[in-house]
Amino acid sequence: MRTCPFWTSLLLCCSSVTAGELDLSGNVDIQWRGFAHNATFPEQHNAATSVSLEPELYFDLDKGYENIVFTPFYRYDQYDDKRSHGDIRELYWQKVYDQFQLRAGISKVYWGVTESIHLVDIINQTDQVENVDGEDKLGQPMIFYSTEQDWGLLDVFVLPGFRTRTFAGIKGRPRFPFAINGDAAIYESADREHHVDYALRLFKYLGDWEVGLSYFKGTGREPESYRPVSFDSGGNPTEFAPYYAQIDQLGVTVQALINAWTWKLEAISRRSSVQRFNALAAGFEYTLVGIQDSNTDLGIVIEYLYDQRDTPISNPTLPVPATFQNDLTTAFRFAFNDIQSSEILIGLITDLDNHAVASFIEASRRLGSSFKAELELRTFNNTRPGQPLDSFRNDDFIQLSLAWYF
Repeated sequence: MRTCPFWTSLLLCCSSVTAGELDLSGNVDIQWRGFAHNATFPEQHNAATSVSLEPELYFDLDKGYENIVFTPFYRYDQYDDKRSHGDIRELYWQKVYDQFQLRAGISKVYWGVTESIHLVDIINQTDQVENVDGEDKLGQPMIFYSTEQDWGLLDVFVLPGFRTRTFAGIKGRPRFPFAINGDAAIYESADREHHVDYALRLFKYLGDWEVGLSYFKGTGREPESYRPVSFDSGGNPTEFAPYYAQIDQLGVTVQALINAWTWKLEAISRRSSVQRFNALAAGFEYTLVGIQDSNTDLGIVIEYLYDQRDTPISNPTLPVPATFQNDLTTAFRFAFNDIQSSEILIGLITDLDNHAVASFIEASRRLGSSFKAELELRTFNNTRPGQPLDSFRNDDFIQLSLAWYF
């Protein structure tokens, strides 16, 4: 678990200036993951258990107008030494003024609005060993300035430092068919992980519509390709490193809540020295309130996913294609509106070109006042060689989690 000494010194100085109120919360989670098929590689196992700890320290310095937040994270995995990892999710000082807000330290930022994928989320790196859905993020060092004016909400980011993506080890499941060493990352910039990136976002309410425009310039969070860094005695590559290029990305989000309908759009245009492409995710969620005179609400989600990076990959050194290039998501969200906050999300992502299907079930329920149980099921069917999902063809899994919140 590493962080920048500058941020640590800054936060310690801030905490010593003013006495405040300290709150401790967080969770301890035990997770079991079982796979339906035998492993693709002999080093892998058919089941694994892991434990994670994520406390949060909230230090109020000025009745909510100034605070310090510290959220470390650590997971221990039974087999995968790469999934056993620690991170500082957040460690920042924040001050709210009359016309603007400042934040300095390590933090997380989410801009996405669609259910299936978040194309516009470019600030934080993906913590890929946590889950294949890309929802978990690593903390990002930043200086953040935000001001709200009549013309909208403007956020400006200075991002001094890059976090390489986490990848499963050779014993991990699911994983790519070749070994990846994230610590040996290769960068287009001579500054490597010390390159300073910049981003800004303008957000505006237009009646029922919420519109966000964003721009990012710096080291791309997605590896453009993978380069061989280790070889066997015959000269064959045994390990690859991710290659991170310098990119410019324009992004837009649109969301509208109109009666029972929620319309959503995310679109990006990205340019690098390796490639230039456009991508989008667009659709809606329609909510049926109190189905069959019950307390249960049913949300129907339909989203279309498009990405120009659709060339099948023949070797890791070529540009990585997108996971979803021409796909349709159909899902049903059940919110039972009970005191246990029970929810179920069931869905399919179908490739409209080759009919590959990624299915998922996500369910959660509170147990008493301090525990929460979660179930997750993911399957990968009818995949084709050359497509990213084919790496997971034998990795259908069910995951059970029990978390204690304090």
